[in-house]
Amino acid sequence: MQARGGPRPWMLALAFLAATAAGAAEQTVLFRNADAPVAQVVVEVLGDGIPPARPAPVPAVMDQVNLAFVPRQLVVARGSRVSFPNSDATRHQVYSFSPAKRFELPLYSGTPPEPVLFDTAGVVTLGCNIHDAMIGFIVVVESSRWAVSDAEGRASLGALPAGEYRLRFWHERIAGGPQTRVLAVSDEAKTHLIEVPLEPPPPPRGSERLRALQDRLRGGTRERD
Repeated sequence: MQARGGPRPWMLALAFLAATAAGAAEQTVLFRNADAPVAQVVVEVLGDGIPPARPAPVPAVMDQVNLAFVPRQLVVARGSRVSFPNSDATRHQVYSFSPAKRFELPLYSGTPPEPVLFDTAGVVTLGCNIHDAMIGFIVVVESSRWAVSDAEGRASLGALPAGEYRLRFWHERIAGGPQTRVLAVSDEAKTHLIEVPLEPPPPPRGSERLRALQDRLRGGTRERD
């Protein structure tokens, strides 16, 4: 509950916008690993005056298509609801053991009756109890200033007033979960380089168990090559 007499979120937002209008520079973060750019890094800016993220009025969608989560990585604001339709012909059982959100949906096809609420910031890793190879991620941000790096490793943060902020960023191949860095912003436009230590891609998971379970759920056997 907001303390009586304390700043309201809308007050912080107005103050931030006023400071931005008074003079701020476009800020870009460049994520690299050795000499290569790193795409699909989710980064958010945290600091005094930056408004919190606001959940969308309608649920976000994490679909299941061709035995994969689509999109593989979904970014939502804290307090958002996410729907998990199943567009496959076979049934799925979606779950997560992540501290940011622990849940398990029953074995189903089509669309489950209720979207899932994600009210804690962090990274939620998704799996399927039936198909081991399925993996997806929901990144729950708490800041209204967030971005995802493109194929060149660039993430545009927009204009920020001069000051010191905290960057929190995540990539599925960074060991240890989200990382933080200090972002010092001056009055001049600037690109900030961050070296990202990536682990090698994991090997495919559960291919033999996946085939056996698929055969059983489909009620028959299939020919092997």
